[in-house]
Amino acid sequence: MVGGGSTPQPGEISLAHHGVLFLDELPEFNRRSLESLRQPLEEGVVTISRAAHSTTFPADFVLIAAMNPCPCGFLGDPKHKCKCAPIAVEKYMGRISGPLLDRIDLHIEVPPVPFEDLSKPGDGTGSASMRDQVYKAREIQLKRFGKGAGKLNGRMTSRQIRTHCKLDAEGQATLKEAMEALGLSARAHDRILRVARTVADLAGSDAITQDHVAEAIGYRALDRKLWAS
Repeated sequence: MVGGGSTPQPGEISLAHHGVLFLDELPEFNRRSLESLRQPLEEGVVTISRAAHSTTFPADFVLIAAMNPCPCGFLGDPKHKCKCAPIAVEKYMGRISGPLLDRIDLHIEVPPVPFEDLSKPGDGTGSASMRDQVYKAREIQLKRFGKGAGKLNGRMTSRQIRTHCKLDAEGQATLKEAMEALGLSARAHDRILRVARTVADLAGSDAITQDHVAEAIGYRALDRKLWAS
């Protein structure tokens, strides 16, 4: 996945540079391979070390991963009974380490879709409308970080987070409560602020409100699930 060989060659994460890397059935990947994603997700590069030298490849990609809620796939399904023992579910979820989860901004649960919803005409936000919202949010970030800076909210440094992600008293209280209740790390704290800043940009808001913070926290479903278990 990261590349290698006696003469280092780029792996899948470098081939996905400036693109999307999709990993299906995430817990089924080798634990060592998953842990190797930590550096590129944080820094946008991957370094392969050998005895004589080390080689650094670009690896700035969007990671999208999918996984079942348990080994049999039916945990939480109202129409199918889960056959997994609690220890099996815990072991399955434990294949994804906390440090790796910290580096993934959004954890979303996708429940089964009823037939009625599949068959009726779509009434949600269309792709064209979503695209316009994204373009507007990108324009806001372009003004924030400067032309040619190549910066997006997701790449903000700790100093930039303190500058551009200031919260009011209500937002601070909401974030503090989540941090203490879920046992979140400092890295997860900064990830939440980056996402909250983007939520505010998509809404066309200069300030990050309590609702924006709450929405960003709500996108960390696996943090809540792992803490509850």
